Amino acid sequence: MYDIVIIGSGPAGMSAAIYAQRAGLKAVVVEKECLGTGKIAESQRVDNYPGLFGENGYDLGERFRTHAENLGAEFIEGKIIKIVRSNGEYTLQLDNDKALAAKTVIYAAGTQCRKLGVVGEQELLGRGVSYCAVCDGAFYKNKVVAVIGGGDTALGDAVLLSGLAKKVYLIHRRDEFRANKTLQNKVNGTKNIVPILNATVQKINGKDHVEAVVILQNGSEKALAVDGVFVAIGSTPNSALVKELLNVDENGYIVADETGVTSADGIFAAGDVRTKKLRQVVTAAADGANCVLSAEEYLNKNIQC
Repeated sequence: MYDIVIIGSGPAGMSAAIYAQRAGLKAVVVEKECLGTGKIAESQRVDNYPGLFGENGYDLGERFRTHAENLGAEFIEGKIIKIVRSNGEYTLQLDNDKALAAKTVIYAAGTQCRKLGVVGEQELLGRGVSYCAVCDGAFYKNKVVAVIGGGDTALGDAVLLSGLAKKVYLIHRRDEFRANKTLQNKVNGTKNIVPILNATVQKINGKDHVEAVVILQNGSEKALAVDGVFVAIGSTPNSALVKELLNVDENGYIVADETGVTSADGIFAAGDVRTKKLRQVVTAAADGANCVLSAEEYLNKNIQC
């Protein structure tokens, strides 16, 4: 019987593992991939995590993991396929026919970025293709970039990048943007943002780095020379496993504030999978710490250890 089962080994899960060890709680991290560190591993460079300026995302994730391992954190590789609550405790069924018993669960399974699904997208990931303008925008100062999407995130990214890049192409497949009017007005009033509507991305060209994005517009293809492509067509929270156990919002994000407390007793949500404005490494790490504190308070109040 574990005090806490932590689902996910990204920054939120690793932070939770560190704080659980320091609190003297019996905890285990369940990860889908052996030695995984979450989506941070896809970031070419992290410039906004305090004290570790310019760290490669993979290396930063490895630092988090090593920290947890040095404190004695336990890891299990596998995918949890079912969670059942009975008599105030949880049974977590893994895909290898094993099961874990837990008094509490910290759910830090993260999100999946929606992909364009075109040639060059995955091949050039981290070499000009990015899903996070906040993370990677600073690397494109005085360069030309493209933002793909038409919602709040895409237009917000375009505005952010316009203060850094020389030119920002804003490519959307429909004839009008879906973002709120305030953002649309900002885009329309920003000279170096070039909206391109009724256009779909066909492929992303480049050998060692992004060189161009090929679009189809009005029946004809053309290539736009760019240094970077920011895909902002939404993300999907990995919440399917728990959505029948607790409250999620209209987009599937687990409803929880900074404490990580959810509508389900004993389940706490950390990182990108919960409702929040800013999804960054630093906020995920904070979530993991807060969830352990909340879990500890729950254990002290409700369960005889």
